[in-house]
Amino acid sequence: MEILRVENLMKVYGSGENAVHALDGVSFSVSQGEFLAIIGPSGSGKSTLLHILGGVDVPTSGKVYMEGKDVFAQNEEELAIFRRRQVGLIYQFYNLIPVLDVRENITLPILMDGRKVNENRLSELIRLLRLEGRERHLPNQLSGGQQQRVSIGRAIMNAPAVVLADEPTGNLDSKNSQEIMSLLKESNEKYNQTLIMITHDESIALQADRIIAVEDGKITRDEVNR
Repeated sequence: MEILRVENLMKVYGSGENAVHALDGVSFSVSQGEFLAIIGPSGSGKSTLLHILGGVDVPTSGKVYMEGKDVFAQNEEELAIFRRRQVGLIYQFYNLIPVLDVRENITLPILMDGRKVNENRLSELIRLLRLEGRERHLPNQLSGGQQQRVSIGRAIMNAPAVVLADEPTGNLDSKNSQEIMSLLKESNEKYNQTLIMITHDESIALQADRIIAVEDGKITRDEVNR
């Protein structure tokens, strides 16, 4: 079942002779539960694409449909709700709130929504992320790998339609990178969680179901991995 569709996406910075086409006619779709890796050199447009998929940036033209709904036909309030409920973002540098503990950081999107925390799901995630006993630790009391696990928990706590990961292992050593990839794949398989990941690491991309290569704002390759 299709969960995401992108149609002729354009993103242009500047105008006239100074115009830069960060995205130039990008189109593809993603199925429910798919693990998609997006690869490409620096400046290829892949981060711009991810931010537009998450509703963080706005395209110059083109359409993004999430679960059949036109994302950018929504007003600002609806877009804010979309970002909290339908997408989970994982960043390279964690982006945790330093004054909030592990539990508070993971449940932040739900608390911002004014909704009640599902304690059973939270407990299950804490176990999955191997953060038992650290629920009241602040980010500066955690290792880099543990902070990224908290970031993953925050992204999937809401059971969003799609999880978007921007170089989630880029700031970690090889051991922690392998652990984070195992956790993301486990979440993908256990919860049928759709995962779209940007990575420079070919070995990580090869673990995905499908790889899209982007260069100069265009898709140059789209192939099924397995």
